[in-house]
Amino acid sequence: MNTHHALALPAAKHPALVEARLKRAQSVQLRIADQITKFAGSMPFVYVHVAVFAVWMLVLEDSPWPTLTLAVSLEAIFLSTFVMIGQNRQASFQQAKADHDFVEQELELKTNTDLTREIHTMLVGMNDKRGRPVEQGPEHRGKTT
Repeated sequence: MNTHHALALPAAKHPALVEARLKRAQSVQLRIADQITKFAGSMPFVYVHVAVFAVWMLVLEDSPWPTLTLAVSLEAIFLSTFVMIGQNRQASFQQAKADHDFVEQELELKTNTDLTREIHTMLVGMNDKRGRPVEQGPEHRGKTT
């Protein structure tokens, strides 16, 4: 049984994230950085490094492995840069989503406020036709006239 499908996350459908991904896909540099970050955060990356370092240490160079030390240090510098690029990307996605959600919530609040006013106006009109005064707020609730 393949459990990979059970662990797969659904594709992001949030409009702000879709737009941010489309913009990001237009940049060759960002696509390359995304692919490197994706590979560097995977188990195949670990397996490749174990194999390469084992061959390097056992076959290619004698202890104390000065060239290997230099290569690993340079790789660490570049990988940390790619991790920061990935974190910036994630922060950008989160900000785009938060901005979109804020605008949507403000619009929803305005719509609900407008609807509440319209309902109140309609109730006032209906009660005027029936000859009843409309309560002005919660302090009038429970009082009978």
